[in-house]
Amino acid sequence: MEDSQRMLDRLTRRRLEQRSFLIALVLVTLLFLYLLKPFFTAVFWACVIGMVFHPMNDALSRRWSNPTMASLATLALCLLVGIIPTLFVLVSFLQEGADIYHRLQSGELNPSKYVETIRQGFPAIQAVLESLDLSFEALQEQLSGAAIAASRQLAQQAVKIGQGTVIFFVHLALMLYVAFYMLRDGRRLVGQVIRALPLGDEREHLLISKFAEVTRATVKGNLVVAAVQGTLGGVIFALLGIHGALLWGVVMAMLSLIPMVGAGLIWAPVAVYLFAVGEWGHGLILAAFGAGVIGLVDNVLRPVLVGRDTRLPDYVVLLSTLGGFVLFGINGFVIGPLIAALFVAFWEIFVREFNPSEPGAMEP
Repeated sequence: MEDSQRMLDRLTRRRLEQRSFLIALVLVTLLFLYLLKPFFTAVFWACVIGMVFHPMNDALSRRWSNPTMASLATLALCLLVGIIPTLFVLVSFLQEGADIYHRLQSGELNPSKYVETIRQGFPAIQAVLESLDLSFEALQEQLSGAAIAASRQLAQQAVKIGQGTVIFFVHLALMLYVAFYMLRDGRRLVGQVIRALPLGDEREHLLISKFAEVTRATVKGNLVVAAVQGTLGGVIFALLGIHGALLWGVVMAMLSLIPMVGAGLIWAPVAVYLFAVGEWGHGLILAAFGAGVIGLVDNVLRPVLVGRDTRLPDYVVLLSTLGGFVLFGINGFVIGPLIAALFVAFWEIFVREFNPSEPGAMEP
């Protein structure tokens, strides 16, 4: 009897110790994540670089038999191909945005004039707005205010980058530093994660492979589509003599991260304006090029590069991307589809393991 009581006390104490340890583990983990919060973007993109460039790093490691040199070479290629061109375009984009803001402030550029031109060229638009109890003047005022606010934001960001150059490069250096270790030690880190998680090795391998697969597909696919659409949009704007071709090309590239909508939010209104001022030739060229070339890139490349590899329906990709933008900002175009893919993967595991098809049941 005493032995049973002693064993019961020992089990009770062990359960208490385990629960106390798990609570402490959760608290320490949350505290550590909170500690990393100021560097979330740098660490996040370092992990993304590690996953996207992992196949290349593996190939170089096998060829050179030196993981450190392979990771350094992969990181150098990432800098040359992705980071340096992106920084150059970003700085030029902010400079053009600041220039447009100063022109708006001086009155040299007046958005109301362009809106008024469209109203005069297409009187039916005003009739449609009036039928919907909308005021064209109010819409005109809101669009002008939005243009000034957006350009002011770009000007402020340009000033912030100029003033915070040291902080910006500290974050960039931190991202590259962490990315190096993600490339060199990624396989070992994944093994430790699998060993630590109590989900079962088979499930963990499936979830981590899905995590890496979706990240690679989303980043490579969306960035390729954005770069192609932005470049095509900027080139056609430049050829048609539209001011700020680089600025609008970058805006189209950023908007193209939103599936199905994207660059059309820029080139379509510009085409309407060209029709309104009587430049039918340029308007037809821009409309045809936008729908037939820029739009075709989205309809052809995105399903091949993103949808096929993530194995997510187009509407799920769209909703998760929009939700990601709202909750996580620019990082959301990766985080949103990633959460959606993990949601689908978890439910697939649940259905397969906890609700298997009964013998004789009708298969779908």
